[in-house]
Amino acid sequence: MALIECKEVCKSFGPKVALDHVNLDFQEGRITGLLGPNGAGKTTLIRIINRITIPSGGEILFRGKPITQADVARIGYMPEERGLYRKMKVGEQALYLAQLKGMSRSDATKALKEWFVRFGIQDWWGKKVEELSKGMAQKLQFITTVVHRPALMILDEPFSGFDPVNADLVRREIIRLRDEGATIILSTHDMGSVEELCNDIALINKSRLVISGDVQDIRRRYGNDNIEIEFTDEEGRHSEVLPRETAGNSTLKAFLDKGVTVNSYRELMPRMNDIFISLVTNPGEEAREQK
Repeated sequence: MALIECKEVCKSFGPKVALDHVNLDFQEGRITGLLGPNGAGKTTLIRIINRITIPSGGEILFRGKPITQADVARIGYMPEERGLYRKMKVGEQALYLAQLKGMSRSDATKALKEWFVRFGIQDWWGKKVEELSKGMAQKLQFITTVVHRPALMILDEPFSGFDPVNADLVRREIIRLRDEGATIILSTHDMGSVEELCNDIALINKSRLVISGDVQDIRRRYGNDNIEIEFTDEEGRHSEVLPRETAGNSTLKAFLDKGVTVNSYRELMPRMNDIFISLVTNPGEEAREQK
């Protein structure tokens, strides 16, 4: 079921077309990677969903009805351009932002302190924001985005600035939130994170939706239908790539009859990074997807 539906969404800034009749659904309880080169229209779409920007045409539906400001209160948005009041104390800042989203002070305090412990910043409650390192400030921004348990979380480049340990911490939290029922839009250029985290993708290029759907289905669509067999013989470990139509049970039996150990048998699928580059740089591929 779609939590958010974008119907024929258009946006122009004078002569510049930022979004051109975009039709896109974001399914409940799934992580969708919102992809595209810089200037493609991703941020404009995010701003329209958040009612920061009004579309020139089309509409956004929230659970089947035109989105309202009350619905926006159920969205957590972490923009790429981070923004915190540097002179405020960390705890006061977090409480202020949580209360803006409708939480009571007591509920916000309890939830925030649990998040602070989970992220290892409990000792910073009384410090000023300006005393935080970039990574600590990133953690605070993430916490204030999700603390009110929004139905929809929009995370724009959430891993930028994190070291590998903290990036992994945030990844695990994103998966946990998804598993607890949250719908998440992940806007990123990190294709590794897309393959690791996302159930679906939506690729926007030059203001138009180029492709959307299940990540694994799209990877298979762009695969070359080959199978890789990894095996070990007396000379060591090897691999062989064969067309799917020839790589059946008889092929496996032939390998085993040679006295080798078959270590793995897997479908070769292209990486999301390769698909992204192909669709953005090859007009023929883009045109094929639009049919």
